[in-house]
Amino acid sequence: MMVCAEGELETHQRPENILDRIRPFLESLQKEICEALEVVDTEGHFSFDTWERSGGGGGITRVLENGKVFEKAGVNFSAVWGTLPEPVAQKLEIARAEFSATGLSVIIHPLSPMVPTVHANYRYFELNNGDAWFGGGSDLTPYYLFEDDAIHFHSTLKSACDKHDADFYQRFKTWCDEYFTIKHRNERRGVGGIFFDYLRGDGDKHLAFLQSVSRSFLDAYLPIVKRRIAEPWGDRERRWQLIRRGRYVEFNLVYDRGTMFGLETDGRTESILISLPPHVSWVYDHRPEEGTPEARLVQVLKQPRRWAPE
Repeated sequence: MMVCAEGELETHQRPENILDRIRPFLESLQKEICEALEVVDTEGHFSFDTWERSGGGGGITRVLENGKVFEKAGVNFSAVWGTLPEPVAQKLEIARAEFSATGLSVIIHPLSPMVPTVHANYRYFELNNGDAWFGGGSDLTPYYLFEDDAIHFHSTLKSACDKHDADFYQRFKTWCDEYFTIKHRNERRGVGGIFFDYLRGDGDKHLAFLQSVSRSFLDAYLPIVKRRIAEPWGDRERRWQLIRRGRYVEFNLVYDRGTMFGLETDGRTESILISLPPHVSWVYDHRPEEGTPEARLVQVLKQPRRWAPE
């Protein structure tokens, strides 16, 4: 794989298809998200590096660390191809085949416990037997629950979904609640959002949908950051944030499909594990005191709620 201009990867010469159309879109979106986050942070800046995968392809990793607002933010683009490893083929319940996959993943861990962590992923997977599908979504992980924030996040995603299919939001919201469940804790990772996978069929329709929901990401998240950044916090709130980050780590290392796929296809480990927060804590048998804001959050994580208006 050849590296061209700063932060760009060489494009293969072949007739334009879905893969050719989604790849430049995601590369452009990566730059747009990073630039917007730098403006909000005011002090932090993204570093970048390109990497190559031994089996074919590579990616561009952009990372902001120790900013004024964002303790760690990673925006990772990848475009990989090759022979599907046997363990992955077994999980997908298909025969081994040649594959191509491209995607963009975003993970933002703010410094303030009053500002939620957010995650987004948008991807396309194609096999040489003609099978292909889209996947992705975005979800919000607050440490302290502000209902207005959850309503705004979900309403923005719903508006993006409704432009393409009236059933998409509720279908993918439910899928998100189910997917981002920490089963061994019997709680959700956060207040959800949307999650979809194996979206097959009309490639043009689904590409337009993916573009719409991915463009809505900044509109869904940045107003929340700006609204909460001035909220006061101290040692108690920071301690709770680190404990909840531990739950985030547990989900990503035990259940997350993207993490497993990247590791099992010999992806770049540093880029795959970019989702992990820089500081985290595990406290033995920690239970928040009843009636506290921390306990209120956990109750919501036990039972998903409807956030977006009908």
